[in-house]
Amino acid sequence: MILVFENLWYIIICISGIFYTILDGFDLGVGALHLLARDDRERRIFLNAIGPVWDGNEVWLIIIFGGMFAGFPPAYATICSAFYSLIMVMIAALIFRAVAIEFRSKLEGKRWRWIWDGIFSFSSIVMAFVIGVMIGNLIQGIPLDQNGIFWGSFKDFFNLYTVILGVTSIALFTMHGSIYLLMKTEGSLHDHVKKWTYLSMIFFMICYIVITILTLLKMPHMLEIMQNIPWLYCIALFALLSIANIFISIMKKRNGWAFISSCLSIFFLFALFGVGIYPYLVRSSVNPEQFSLTLYNASASLATLKVIFTVACIGVPLVLAYGFWIYRMFRGKVELDINSY
Repeated sequence: MILVFENLWYIIICISGIFYTILDGFDLGVGALHLLARDDRERRIFLNAIGPVWDGNEVWLIIIFGGMFAGFPPAYATICSAFYSLIMVMIAALIFRAVAIEFRSKLEGKRWRWIWDGIFSFSSIVMAFVIGVMIGNLIQGIPLDQNGIFWGSFKDFFNLYTVILGVTSIALFTMHGSIYLLMKTEGSLHDHVKKWTYLSMIFFMICYIVITILTLLKMPHMLEIMQNIPWLYCIALFALLSIANIFISIMKKRNGWAFISSCLSIFFLFALFGVGIYPYLVRSSVNPEQFSLTLYNASASLATLKVIFTVACIGVPLVLAYGFWIYRMFRGKVELDINSY
């Protein structure tokens, strides 16, 4: 029975990660593109495109870390201690991004707004990069001893693979954000954004090809479960088809379908990550077989898993319902008024 709940919680954490990367991903992408707007009005449109939704997406981060804390305490302790510096950078980026959104329109001074615009864009890029670097380290593993204690340093998080994955994360979110802006803008700004969309798609495809080759060459363990269960290769196929449909939909001016395809591509790419590292939560680069933290040696008791699963069954649908209502309420093109950012 405990095996069932361990796997259920792994799925819940992965799904929460997918929702976060999809929903906050386009916010980060809009932030990365923010300084490319031609004037203050266009930057205000960008901010108001994400204004009603950006602050609710961090709920999924709470579910991820809360789920780890309650369901897999040793893994939570190791991740928070090992990735402490990266997590602090990520939290700082979240704080500065939120402050920049709220403060930049408090005064009309050009210098004042440029400062907060720069902070907003830089924080979004840093956030996207750190997410990619953390995922890269979870894939390749970090130096853990038999007690699950991290023996590395901050610089150990950065190597060719993790840095390229961090850049790929920026490229993915930039593409995702530009497609979202296509749905929210019109007129000359819409045409301007479309140019960025083409460039961001090309940038992402280059990064995607490079990181895929590196993963196949340097991270063969990511393919082990798929070699044992061949139908899981369909996830990679669906990811490729979703990415291809982004290009097709943009060419046919079906921006809504392009955004759905972008969401699906993130879903399948994150699913590949989840399947590839399974059943590891934190992989040890020193001795993967004995020192790694897995679903089975890092889980809480069966009673705890049952209780928090019940809580999740109540809370997650409420979060989804709230998100659906917000996105439906603020659908359509952005129109600036006196209450806009």
